[in-house]
Amino acid sequence: MAGTAALAQAPDGPRAMQLAHAGGPDGRRGLSAEDVQAFTDARVAALHAGLKLTPDQEKLWPPVEDAIRNLAKLNRNQREARRGRDRDPLAETAPDAIRARADALGARADALRKLADASQPLYATLDQAQKQRAAMLSRPMGPHRGMHRHHRDD
Repeated sequence: MAGTAALAQAPDGPRAMQLAHAGGPDGRRGLSAEDVQAFTDARVAALHAGLKLTPDQEKLWPPVEDAIRNLAKLNRNQREARRGRDRDPLAETAPDAIRARADALGARADALRKLADASQPLYATLDQAQKQRAAMLSRPMGPHRGMHRHHRDD
């Protein structure tokens, strides 16, 4: 489904990062695991509601939602692992860091393939309006994301 990978990354989006750097919505530094989960839940619910699935399409939704949530969980876990390594940069050698990054990218590639596979049957049933809504709802939101596409001078 076009852009569903972006949906799974929603907690990493610009608004979430602004909140994290500005002290979060409650004045604390960073987003809590509960905040990140809430943002993921909201984005998944928005996509689901925006698609306005038919009863037959609705049957194809659960694997897509599971794949989105699994990708989001992988992103959170990898982010936490990076934070742990960043706290003690001398704990691993450069080759170890490269290897860890390669492993993370491989796991992400696998999760993205699973999302593509899960979304294919549903995507094949969507009409053009649903596809457009899916693309719009799946885009990362916030300032400077994709702005060049909308404000070009050519």
